[in-house]
Amino acid sequence: MADNAIRTEIKVPSIGDRLALNALAGVENENSTIENAKGTFRRILRIFLRWGRTVFAAMLLTATASGVQVAVPYFTGKAFNTFALRGFAFDEGTLLLILLAVAALHATRYVTTTLSDVLMLRVSQKLIHVIRGEFFKKMQRLPLGFFDTTSHGDTMSRLANDVDSISSTISSSTTQLIASALTLFGSLTLMIVLDWRLTLVVLVAVPLVYALTRLIATKSRAYFLAQQQSLGALNGVIEENILGMKMVKAFSRQEEAKRNFSEINESLYRSSYRAQTWAGFMMPLMNVINNLTFTLTAIAGGVMSVSYGLAIGTVVSFLSYSKQFAQPLNNIASLFNSIQQALAGAERVFEILDRAEETPDTPDAVALTSPKGGVSFENVCFSYDKQRPVLQDVSFDVRPGEVVALVGETGSGKTTIVNLVTRFYDADSGVIRIDGVDIRGIRRESLRACFSVVLQDTCLFSGTVMDNIRYSKPEATDAQVVEAARLARADDFIRKLPEGYATMVSGSADNLSQGQRQLLAIARAALCESPILILDEATSSVDTKTEKDIQLSLLRLMSSRTSFLIAHRLSTIRDADRIMVLHEGKIVERGDHASLMAAKGRYYDMVVSQMGLSAAEE
Repeated sequence: MADNAIRTEIKVPSIGDRLALNALAGVENENSTIENAKGTFRRILRIFLRWGRTVFAAMLLTATASGVQVAVPYFTGKAFNTFALRGFAFDEGTLLLILLAVAALHATRYVTTTLSDVLMLRVSQKLIHVIRGEFFKKMQRLPLGFFDTTSHGDTMSRLANDVDSISSTISSSTTQLIASALTLFGSLTLMIVLDWRLTLVVLVAVPLVYALTRLIATKSRAYFLAQQQSLGALNGVIEENILGMKMVKAFSRQEEAKRNFSEINESLYRSSYRAQTWAGFMMPLMNVINNLTFTLTAIAGGVMSVSYGLAIGTVVSFLSYSKQFAQPLNNIASLFNSIQQALAGAERVFEILDRAEETPDTPDAVALTSPKGGVSFENVCFSYDKQRPVLQDVSFDVRPGEVVALVGETGSGKTTIVNLVTRFYDADSGVIRIDGVDIRGIRRESLRACFSVVLQDTCLFSGTVMDNIRYSKPEATDAQVVEAARLARADDFIRKLPEGYATMVSGSADNLSQGQRQLLAIARAALCESPILILDEATSSVDTKTEKDIQLSLLRLMSSRTSFLIAHRLSTIRDADRIMVLHEGKIVERGDHASLMAAKGRYYDMVVSQMGLSAAEE
């Protein structure tokens, strides 16, 4: 009850509230919104122009279609002028020729428009292919810190939903936008040629349309961006709940999960509703402007025809041009929603593409040849958030072939040492060396080839058991894979699977137990004949008997390699050559098991608390 009372008194802003506030902040900052849209559009255009020849051909076809469309009202007016003002007399020959010309123009427009659409569709799909490819390549170059702090569902939403929104808009909008611009220019030119006074009447629509478009674009785009952000957050919640459904059910958190989903879903609804509402104002108001322009043109044309002798065919042409002049503006208005959504999606995609990548290898970086496996830390300091230090002035030397165990309470910095030596992260200060060479001067590919890694969280990929073990050494033969599985004590359970080594597994499916998945990870490390072996809680998911079997195998595996062992079960590291005890980011004790037990310090207390005094003394 007290907890509920506190919750009612202190309300933490929800995800939905934060997204809504972001949207409102975007509405308030209109100039920034417009500049972001312009910059995003220019970036899309630069990628688009990689296929300049095809685009140029499509533009020529579109220009032809637009020219034909502009010419039709002109000939329609000429057709009306073949009739006498009095009686029913008309020039049959001229009228027939004009009608044939109009029919030919319509046929030409159909062919050129179809060809142009096909070319632009092809280019738009190539563009999306490039963006999606660059996005995925960018993910491979991003530091691990990005994936540690960014929702996987949101990243997937950017790669799938946001890129798709760009694709659908480009394929449907590009030719229409080009045709609209050319039609506007051509219609304006012919109207000026026919009668400049009536042209001024039609141009009344231009400032009205500009003011309307600017107002709605400013208001709606922030909501479209919030819509895409909410969609990414929603995908993140869905992904987390699907992957963690066992935990959700185990702790009876279904209602909480539903509330969290409903909250973000409500935010998505609100931002989408506001975005579509603002964008929905466009077409009705555009129709009002179009009808106003048509009415003014008809009135002015009628007055000029009766009072100033303007040809009736010219008035008919102008009435067609007033509609045709407004049609491109209507096309832009009808595409307005998708254009705004595409720009918002593109902005989210480019946000990832602009992220800082892993520090590149220096020009003089070297590749290690025949590494021995010596590792040294010299006064290394590191923090993940630059606020709370994780490692403080850590120094140690590990000889090639030595087995070193890292122990300490959770958060003491054990896994961080592994992250630094493999250069998943770069140290804030100090120097880390492999065989006496600063790892910042070693090519990353060469550096990471020095390590075989078994992490606490086992990662499997979609494929067969054989493929997953071979992941660390693609060129390995089937016999080598089987031998690695035997070394990891995984061969027995693999052969009992429905299809043995050909059994399909994946990272998300539960057709293997956690212990079996960990055995496969150990087999993968055994196959990779690297000089340094890292075992981060490598036996945490197996039973005691299997753990002892694995330890016997690991003794053979570690005999010729430098090994780092991280384990909370202290029984697994008793035989290590050296044990380093970490506390609050510092090495507070170091030595073998016997010497540390004799010192009766922190390590002794950990062993006694975990195993009991009698077992510890043994």
